[in-house]
Amino acid sequence: MFADRRDAGTRLGERLRDRLSGADVVVVGLPRGGVVVAYEVARALGAPLDVIVVRKLGVPYQPELGFGAIGEGGVRVLNPEIIRLASVTKEQIAEVEEAEREELSRRGERFRGGRPRVDFTGRTVIVVDDGVATGGTARAACRVARTQGAGRVVLAVPVGAPDTIASLRKDADEVVCLQAPHDLYAIGAWYSDFPQTSDEQVVELLHRAQTPPGFAGEVELDAAGVPLAGRLTVPEDAQGIVVFVHGSGSSRHSPRNRYVAAALNREGLGTLLFDLLTPDEEIDRANVFDIRLLAERLAAATAWLRGRPEADGLSVGYFGASTGAAAALWAAAEPDSDVAAIVSRGGRPDLAGERLSAVRAATLLIVGGDDHVVLGLNQAAQQRLRCENQLRIVPGATHLFEEPGALEAVAELARDWFAEHFRRG
Repeated sequence: MFADRRDAGTRLGERLRDRLSGADVVVVGLPRGGVVVAYEVARALGAPLDVIVVRKLGVPYQPELGFGAIGEGGVRVLNPEIIRLASVTKEQIAEVEEAEREELSRRGERFRGGRPRVDFTGRTVIVVDDGVATGGTARAACRVARTQGAGRVVLAVPVGAPDTIASLRKDADEVVCLQAPHDLYAIGAWYSDFPQTSDEQVVELLHRAQTPPGFAGEVELDAAGVPLAGRLTVPEDAQGIVVFVHGSGSSRHSPRNRYVAAALNREGLGTLLFDLLTPDEEIDRANVFDIRLLAERLAAATAWLRGRPEADGLSVGYFGASTGAAAALWAAAEPDSDVAAIVSRGGRPDLAGERLSAVRAATLLIVGGDDHVVLGLNQAAQQRLRCENQLRIVPGATHLFEEPGALEAVAELARDWFAEHFRRG
């Protein structure tokens, strides 16, 4: 059993985290109770949260028994068997559907409060409810996600009827269900505490997901006169801020860096993800591998960050991936650098060359156990470091840490390293 919907969402998020690490994910909840579960899933994955508004079409004389469902975008799902067994007429279907479409529109406007829908185009959309019995609303929600451009649809629920779960695999690319008891007679029976969720609670959770305490928003950095796009997140009472330095061919939208950043945010660490080059500069591939140029941009971005009120008095660290790790170490070797800590994920610290011996910031090198070439380069680079340093190997991981649990291990190592050295600072 689950203690409550929050407990169910936390457990569901843990299950999904390994399966979807590195994916570009959006979490959507089914109002009302499903949004409470979805909020915890979104927190676990560091993903945006939205709703998919669907309405069950209930048998007129027994509204709790659904003969179908409707959803945003004109989606309509009917269950012919229940319609036949309950002797629901076409006139009754039309009457119930008309009433529910009005409610569908009203709730969509109320829940989002005028905010636009989160863009699903090409992304993995996780549809979350607090449980499924007949599956009508879940099926409709999956179809809504498809019509809005989802690249992949995952249905995730804490509990569901086995036959229904099996049938929903036709509507979702993947179905994740923690409990599928054969004696499921009521969803609420699998929760110790299963109160009604109000519209106000749904609105509050969606607002909280959109505007977490502290500061979170898109920014434009001034890197020595060059405007660069970024996203700055500083939780309330942050311990410090980690600047992400992406590798060649990547950007501030890197799903792996975003995953790690979200994990750091949950632990009270601020993050800055930004593009090291302008779109025009990226056209020249030589710029992507110009470590000196990238390090200069990083130093300028750090100076810009120091001038922000959100960063006042906070320690700063660097998280570098691939060639970005070399740029982080190069910048940290400057005499006036006061960076507190550096973490390299699958990095190329060797590209920092002779500057490695001048780095003073505590440095953690994380390498996949099966990334043999990069592991050798990191071992050689570690011998040239004179600062506090460690090399941590994630067993079974390759260069991109795509294996189950690999990226989560990176996030945990990075979190602990930054938290410890920010406290010292």
